[in-house]
Amino acid sequence: MKKSYYIDTCIYLNLWQKEIDDLTKTPLWKFTKEFLEKVETENSVIYYSGFILKELKFILTDEEFGKKRVLFESSPNFRRIFLSEEEFNLARKIEKESNHEVSFYDIIHMLLAKKTGSILVTRDKKLLEFSEKYSVIAKKPEQL
Repeated sequence: MKKSYYIDTCIYLNLWQKEIDDLTKTPLWKFTKEFLEKVETENSVIYYSGFILKELKFILTDEEFGKKRVLFESSPNFRRIFLSEEEFNLARKIEKESNHEVSFYDIIHMLLAKKTGSILVTRDKKLLEFSEKYSVIAKKPEQL
């Protein structure tokens, strides 16, 4: 059975911005690069949503976003997933119940990972903890 992943925005940024952990000086981007190479070799599926694209568009310059967006549209491993109205409402409810400890978009990422039966790939500590509460497997790239 093919494995599937839903990758949080922070993971793409790790790679593209060549991020390094401030404390340990570990090159986080290398873990992401190795993970994505493994996914491609295994022919696994990577789900993404318009919410990922929206976050990236907000963070990256227009030129960078235009170049990076091609990855999602050209790779056979990537599949776009859409949020239903019920899931949107559930995300708002969870956001409120969590006292906004986890962002609305992160809750959406978690719900879409659950919907697709995917592993949520993130470095966000709160989201890693929060996902467990909602029975979503969440891991850092180096754990996969």
